[in-house]
Amino acid sequence: MNHVRPALVLVHGAWGGAWVWRRVLAPLRAAGHEVHAVTLTGDGERAHLRRPDVSLQTHIDDVVGLVEAEELRDMVLVGHSYGGMVITGAAAALQARATRRVRGLVYVDAMVPLPGEGWGDAHAPEIVAARRAAAAAHGNALPPPDPADFGLSGFDRDWLLRRQVPHPFGMYRVPLHYDGALLAALPRLFVDCTQPAYPTIGAMRKRVRELPGWQVVELATGHFPMVTQPELLARYLLAFAQT
Repeated sequence: MNHVRPALVLVHGAWGGAWVWRRVLAPLRAAGHEVHAVTLTGDGERAHLRRPDVSLQTHIDDVVGLVEAEELRDMVLVGHSYGGMVITGAAAALQARATRRVRGLVYVDAMVPLPGEGWGDAHAPEIVAARRAAAAAHGNALPPPDPADFGLSGFDRDWLLRRQVPHPFGMYRVPLHYDGALLAALPRLFVDCTQPAYPTIGAMRKRVRELPGWQVVELATGHFPMVTQPELLARYLLAFAQT
């Protein structure tokens, strides 16, 4: 990466919205970066657009559409949790366009799919069964868990309880097909949140330590570092984007 500051595109995970990044926006912008937080179709303030046929491709198109609308030429994509699926697909699509350049990818306690893998493929069978049952009972949308499961308490837990919405579920086991060669040379950072470690990310923690080309940093906080450790997370994002 060179000295020109890339734009940062922030993609939330399941049950979230652009709002979840609120506490990291100011330090990122103060460092001179253009920052955009995406709300995926069916989540956040776009919950009214939730439909059974919302797919992973819909969410990839959300990100690519923002990049096109904002005429971004040079960017780092940042994905949290399920958002790792989205930034992987979006990066592959954007890298195929000569007018767009992805500088790097940051996976914040996120899914890191290999070509042909789906969101739920690495989850334990009991988690898959529980999520399928919950989504079937809620119109093919996955209801949000108690934020205490992410290590949140007090004001932070209450904030997520008010803001979380059911997440579209149609993409849960749908494979993401992309050209891995398009992303192989990109710098990639994995932010591993260890206290408490969210179980569905366990296989990804292992993967990024075994595959070449990964930087890994650990944060002694739970699954939502943009809420619990925003200044520290912002420092890691800035260090990655500015190298």
